[in-house]
Amino acid sequence: QVQLVESGGGLVQAGGSLRLSCAASGRSFSRDAMGWFRRPPGKEREFLATISWSGGSTYYADSLKGRFTISRDNAKNTVYLQMNSLKPEDTAVYYCAARETYYSDTYYSGSGEYHYWGQGTQVTVSS
Repeated sequence: QVQLVESGGGLVQAGGSLRLSCAASGRSFSRDAMGWFRRPPGKEREFLATISWSGGSTYYADSLKGRFTISRDNAKNTVYLQMNSLKPEDTAVYYCAARETYYSDTYYSGSGEYHYWGQGTQVTVSS
């Protein structure tokens, strides 16, 4: 059974940092793209970042303005999201996702383009 499990969420003050992790099990995603999304309260899920199978290509939502960094460790079957300079509007449930791309470097920003999803982790940024 394939599982993606997010961790690292929590409560942080504005201006602080958090690093989210997403550990995959049941299947290796070392050949596949991984991504991060979030769902703010009362809003639709939105794309944040994606990373290619090798980690050599990344793509971010323009709204992040360089505050977030996606990375991966294929040996650990894990993807990360480093979040800096957090703002109250970053409060959301954060999800990781995986798409079977088999060594392709094409990036995907649509939630419907991903095959596997985690359950999400809550991030709350207080002002």
